Parts: sequence; C-alpha cells; structure tokens
Amino acid sequence: MWEGHTLTLPANNIGKNPGAERHALHGLILKSKTDEIKVQKIDGGEQVFGVIHGGDFGGHWLSKTDLAITITMTADVVDAVVVAKNVGTVSEPMAISWHPYFNLPSGDRTQARIHVPAANRADVDNYDNVFPTGKILPVDGTRFDFRAPGGKALGQDFLDENYSKLDWKDGAATVEVIDPAAHYGVKVEGLSKEMKAIQIYAPPTKEFVAVEHQHNFADPFGKEWGSTDTGMVTLKPQQSTKWHVRLRVFVP
Repeated sequence: MWEGHTLTLPANNIGKNPGAERHALHGLILKSKTDEIKVQKIDGGEQVFGVIHGGDFGGHWLSKTDLAITITMTADVVDAVVVAKNVGTVSEPMAISWHPYFNLPSGDRTQARIHVPAANRADVDNYDNVFPTGKILPVDGTRFDFRAPGGKALGQDFLDENYSKLDWKDGAATVEVIDPAAHYGVKVEGLSKEMKAIQIYAPPTKEFVAVEHQHNFADPFGKEWGSTDTGMVTLKPQQSTKWHVRLRVFVP
C-alpha cells in the first residue's frame, strides 16, 4: 500500500527452502525496452543514451514514467546515470538501483577486501528469503563492519546485506572492492543524495562482489518498517529523481 493505493508486483522469485514465500525481486526496469538510443564521441571517450518509456509498467505502477539512461566511459571513469520522470497525471513512488557484479581477477576470494562506508545494516529473517525484519542493527564490533580504511578481507563469510547510515565524503558514498593479489581495485561512488542504502552480495563460492547503491531499503512498503523512512521518493507529475554512480579503477 502507498498513500491509499495498492501496487501489485510480479512474484518472480522464491527461496529454496520448504515453505519459502514467493515474492517480487529486482524491480520493473529489466524487462523494459530502451528507445531513442544514441551513441556519441565525447572528449576522451564515448557516451550512450537511451530512454525507457515505461508507462505504468504493464499496470504494476502508478502514473507513467520515463527513464533516461546515460552511460559515459572515459580513460578515467565510467558514469551511470538514470533520471526517472513522472510524465503522468498522478503522484507515484520511485526508487532506483542496479545489480552489477564486480569480478575478482585473481580468483582468490578469501584475500579480497571491501570497504563499505556504512554504520548500520538491516536484520533479515535468513539468507534464503532475505526478508528484512524491520530491525536496523549497528555493524560496530560485528563481522559486518567493513568501514576500516583499505577494507577488510572477505574470507569465507557470506554476505547479502542492506547497509545504511552511509558516510558521505567529498559528496560520495564510496565502496571499494580490492583484490590485492591482482593489484586491482575499483571504487564504486554513489553520487545521488537520494541513496539511502547499499546492498552488498558476496557468496563465498563465487569470485565476485555485487555492490548496489540504491534509494531504498529492501521491501520498502513492508509493514515491518512501521513509520521508518525506507527511501522511496515521491514524484509528483513532471517531477524527476536522479540516480548516479561512478566507477574508478585504481591500484591498491
């Protein structure tokens, strides 16, 4: 429920355990067509632009939405920008994220390190459903604390965490993925102040870390949150919201 309206999403995912609840995952953008695609040279690189005319996403969302997506690559950085605009006649909730996997070139996951500038994490029921309980817990003194400069080794720990209370420095909430054995690192800089959380997904049997800057907590309409602000942005007709992430490769 949102401001007296009912939103119904495709229940496209389910856990593996007996009795797991079918639920919605990964939002409504992924199956949408991108139009008005333009590729152009810019100083030092190239840029691609496209628009998703999402409408009401097949009846699953309020109002109508256009999403302008711009990806820019130069020798120094990769910028990803999504601007969502309400082109309809009524207000709507909006939150934007992405789901990138950053590979660990050495293949040695145990020595790879991450730095996550967040003081809190959302408690979940288990790592099969990964449903939030509504409790926000401090990371201080726990295995989930990756705030140290230079990060902390992943070891054998499983992570599927929604981090919040972000530490913004120089206008960015920056996660670092570091592979010392490969002399490789990447900074993932969240640059939009609307971002309330960062999801980190790192299974111990895989050589990647997913870093997902996002506007919202998981299950943002869930009753478990009570009166907590879960990060959904309200867009009135003709209003927009922006999501912007920048990638920088570095030698640790």
